[in-house]
Amino acid sequence: MSKPDVMMLYPMRPKAMEQLEAAYTLHRADLAGDKAAFIALHGPKCRTIATNGHEPVTREMIAAMPKLELVACSSAGFESFDLVAMAERGVKLTNTSSALSDDVADTAIMLMLAARRSLVAAEAYVRSGDWAKKGMFPLQRTISGKRLGIVGMGTIGQEIARRAEAMRMHVSYWNRRPKDVPWQFQTDLLQLASDSDVLVVIVAGGEGTRGLISAEVMAALGPQGLLVNVSRGSVVDEPALIAALTSGALGQAALDVFASEPDPDPALTALPNVTLFPHHASGTVETRDAMAQLVVDNLAAFYAGQPLLTPVDLAAYVPAPAEG
Repeated sequence: MSKPDVMMLYPMRPKAMEQLEAAYTLHRADLAGDKAAFIALHGPKCRTIATNGHEPVTREMIAAMPKLELVACSSAGFESFDLVAMAERGVKLTNTSSALSDDVADTAIMLMLAARRSLVAAEAYVRSGDWAKKGMFPLQRTISGKRLGIVGMGTIGQEIARRAEAMRMHVSYWNRRPKDVPWQFQTDLLQLASDSDVLVVIVAGGEGTRGLISAEVMAALGPQGLLVNVSRGSVVDEPALIAALTSGALGQAALDVFASEPDPDPALTALPNVTLFPHHASGTVETRDAMAQLVVDNLAAFYAGQPLLTPVDLAAYVPAPAEG
């Protein structure tokens, strides 16, 4: 019996690759010199795609795969996918938010603490010998008892809230719609920023959230405020961020993601009031293996005719067609 054909746009972790190679005929577009020609040749045989959210799934690619029914994505984000074209064709999507929620939440808390306690500068203070020469490091700001605003209350946002609550922070949140969670829902993003000492951003990327954290939001957070971004660089208006941090309109930022990766704007990275991390919030062996395994398990469920493990509701991301 022949194996099902799967179009692979991005390689998985070794254990996942072994399972995929055993179960399917993998068409390795990720290794092809001319990807478009490769997909045109092999795409008509494939009902599924295995990929990562950073590798585009375009309208042209979808058109070249008339049998396509599922895109199994090994990351949480998928803003490089043409979701409208997928929805028009009825193509399903799975992602891996559930697998990476703990590590991303941990990273958000790590960045918050590192920024508030000036960990990077303090570490350099010890290494350089300045501690002995200049005396005690300057006093910093506490986190306990402070107000945390979370922009996005999905799986990861809830994990961040639980960790922050254990640190005796007062948590409130903004979301497209209220969630059944114990934290206060704020309908106005500017008000949330104004009411917060720390604002953590963990919404999906894409056009729907581009520039969501605007100059006005940063001004509302204020000169003592800390902005933490563990979502996507596009969600923050980066030129406005640079201006706010330079002028003092915003106190600090701690960033895992940037508008330009892996080469962030030097005007941003040169600022002393920014703590930087290289888009690595989910970057542990355990989590990356779990993310890849979800691709394996979602494909297995699809071909067995079983419910998908981590389906994405495309209706939440694709505007309804206008009536006419």
